[in-house]
Amino acid sequence: MANTEMKTHTLAEMKDKYIGKVGTTERDEYEYELRMDVLGRMIKSARQERNLTQEQLGQLVGVQKSQISKLESSTNSATIDTILKVFKALKADIHFNVTLENQYLQLL
Repeated sequence: MANTEMKTHTLAEMKDKYIGKVGTTERDEYEYELRMDVLGRMIKSARQERNLTQEQLGQLVGVQKSQISKLESSTNSATIDTILKVFKALKADIHFNVTLENQYLQLL
């Protein structure tokens, strides 16, 4: 039986090959959608932990139930203001991290 080595690839290599290199439009869109999906799941999880319906959370934030649904399913992009209001209504802390020319900034 021949001993064949299986070549392995990192996730970054696979993304580069099948989605596009970092900095390309395709890769930027993919990364943005991925972040929005994660954010939507975090909102949904926090809402469910607080035993709130989408309608109840919408009332706390001042938006329609449909807006909360769209946020959770990542079907639209939201303003930072809306996202902050949602997390405030959920009594959840949110932190933004920014790297600017090798300087790490954190907004609490």
